[in-house]
Amino acid sequence: MTDRRQHLQHLAALALTPALPALAAGDDKAASTYDEDSILKAATEFFGQTTEGLAKVIEKAFKEQGRPNAYIKGQEAGAALTVGVRYGEGDLLMKGGGGGRVFWAGPSIGFDVGANAAKVFTLVYRLPKASAIYQRFPGVDGSLYYVGGAGINYQRLNGITLAPIRLGVGLRAGASVGYLHYRREKSINPF
Repeated sequence: MTDRRQHLQHLAALALTPALPALAAGDDKAASTYDEDSILKAATEFFGQTTEGLAKVIEKAFKEQGRPNAYIKGQEAGAALTVGVRYGEGDLLMKGGGGGRVFWAGPSIGFDVGANAAKVFTLVYRLPKASAIYQRFPGVDGSLYYVGGAGINYQRLNGITLAPIRLGVGLRAGASVGYLHYRREKSINPF
């Protein structure tokens, strides 16, 4: 009877062995990324309020992109009359530690009119290291998802996705294409 029990225990252990690395990998991913509640709390503290729109925008980003491994808290201003510009600055925070100051600027062109100033909370996905943020990320502002005062769009480059969430004042309407150049230092050159 003891031999049979030991044999069954051995078979059970063998059956579970392939699942253990997958479980550990899931733990690693959870440890290196932010969960939805943590992001909602950080965004609420940053914006100074929570709205149903903010919660829905964050829920949409998590549903479409998964868990971010970094985020940027900052502010920006922009204006457009067919051709537009946008300038901003903020702080990058990575889940595993690290980050730094980030400045961005970029041009746009399209059917876009108006001006705005906004606080921006950008979810960052698959950023391998903090310095990888310093490049040009193309985006389409016409792909904007907007609900209850909060808006989000996506910028993608080399497997990295940025999802800026904006809450602000002003009126800027239309659709445009362009890019944002993320830099270590402030520049008035939008290119």
